[in-house]
Amino acid sequence: MLPELRIELPEHGLLDPQRLFPVPPAELWLEIGFGAGEHLAEQAAAHPDVGFLGAEVFENGVVKLLAEVQRRGLGNVRILVDDARLLLAALPDASVGRTFILFPDPWPKARHHKRRMVSPATLDQLARIMKDGAELRLATDDIGYLRAMLELAPVHAGFAWQARGPRDWRERPSDWPATRYEAKAVAAGRIPHFLRCTRKPR
Repeated sequence: MLPELRIELPEHGLLDPQRLFPVPPAELWLEIGFGAGEHLAEQAAAHPDVGFLGAEVFENGVVKLLAEVQRRGLGNVRILVDDARLLLAALPDASVGRTFILFPDPWPKARHHKRRMVSPATLDQLARIMKDGAELRLATDDIGYLRAMLELAPVHAGFAWQARGPRDWRERPSDWPATRYEAKAVAAGRIPHFLRCTRKPR
């Protein structure tokens, strides 16, 4: 199935994501680092009118998502098997209605922090490609990465943090499907945190 669903990035210019689907979707949502794909598959099944773009570098995760796509008969999923930053650079301005970065690798050693996906450069690109009012969802169970996310996303010029109290980022919203990584984190005694920001009007 991968040749049919793979996102091929253009050598020059920007990608037209609407043309990835037989029928142009009403919205485009993006998941960066979808892991085993259970969250992306669940969202795609719940929102058949939305086109889902998923980026993942690990083949095992891609294979698991493809199995879910086949099992559920999902026609609204497309996959980049590469660094998500390449996809961000290729997407047009204001083309994405929602973005998920869930439990990314925390790269806990200080010398590796530059490899973290949630960074000023990534947030700049997300602010460019996301529509006004679009939602950015972040999750982590690593306290160090949580601090970094809180220091970056809520204060970014392009985003507004949606939390009104501690419960808003300690409890997963009902329309946010759980992942096996979250279950493993809880079983290991780590506390997941869920952050939601929206793209400010331009």
